[in-house]
Amino acid sequence: MTRNSKLEPRGYHQPVMLEECIEALNISPEGTYVDVTFGGGGHSMRILEKLKGGRLIAFDQDEDAKKQADNIQSRSFTFCQANFMYMKKYLKLNGVTNVNGILADLGISSHQIDSPERGFSTRYDGPLDMRMDKNSDLTAAGVLNKYSEAELHKILGMYGEIKNAKTAAKLITQHRVSKPFSRTEDLKKALQTITPRGKENKYFAQVFQALRIEVNQEMKALEDFLHQCGEVMAEGGRLVVMSYHSLEDRMVKNFINKGKVFGEVEKDFYGNELKPFEAVNRKPIEAGEEEVRENNRARSAKLRVAQKI
Repeated sequence: MTRNSKLEPRGYHQPVMLEECIEALNISPEGTYVDVTFGGGGHSMRILEKLKGGRLIAFDQDEDAKKQADNIQSRSFTFCQANFMYMKKYLKLNGVTNVNGILADLGISSHQIDSPERGFSTRYDGPLDMRMDKNSDLTAAGVLNKYSEAELHKILGMYGEIKNAKTAAKLITQHRVSKPFSRTEDLKKALQTITPRGKENKYFAQVFQALRIEVNQEMKALEDFLHQCGEVMAEGGRLVVMSYHSLEDRMVKNFINKGKVFGEVEKDFYGNELKPFEAVNRKPIEAGEEEVRENNRARSAKLRVAQKI
């Protein structure tokens, strides 16, 4: 299977730190692996190249990702069109109870960003949608038009990490009275007066990020997924997670170090720590200068690797 086969159309999505992710998985040719964020299939293709008798189960709830997966003709490959928060359930449905490695790339794919009709991008005018799963009821417009000012304040501050979250929430609730939000440009215009000068792109990216996380319940999905990793991973198996947001990275770091995303590590009667993983790398791996120059998305990526105890 060649790197530039028809299975991975060029320009669909350029995976960040591809080789670092594959190396971190420490792949055994006969092992069972899971790619919970299939996207354009870049990571999955590289994993499949290393398998001989092994198996790869990939997850993605996105319809476009499913179309990409349909191109892969390999008996080692199984695709599940589902959110990774249901990983354990779908693995069981496919006769898998133990795996040797799990990979999660928590970033949104460049293909999704570059599709104006999805509403993820700050660069194009499009509907305020932002759903990864198009069958879901909640859209970004729904969040903006129906959430209370206090809820919007919390989402923008916690998920977007913008400093004027309270003011932004107030402006949104005032604006929607006369004209409900429906397009991405509506939101940008409503917040224009409070956007930091010279940092407009970054600011709107943070606002859009906050909405996307809420629409897709990404933090809950991540917490559920991480706990399932401890349950399905075989001893010595590797958990490889790449995040692009400080809140996500903190959750991953806490889970690896403490066995839970929030709170302190629990101990048994003898004082032994009750946690399924131990960190392989104390500090997160970051992309090199050359990759950051070629792919701007790599700038904020943090890769954490853990091994099942």
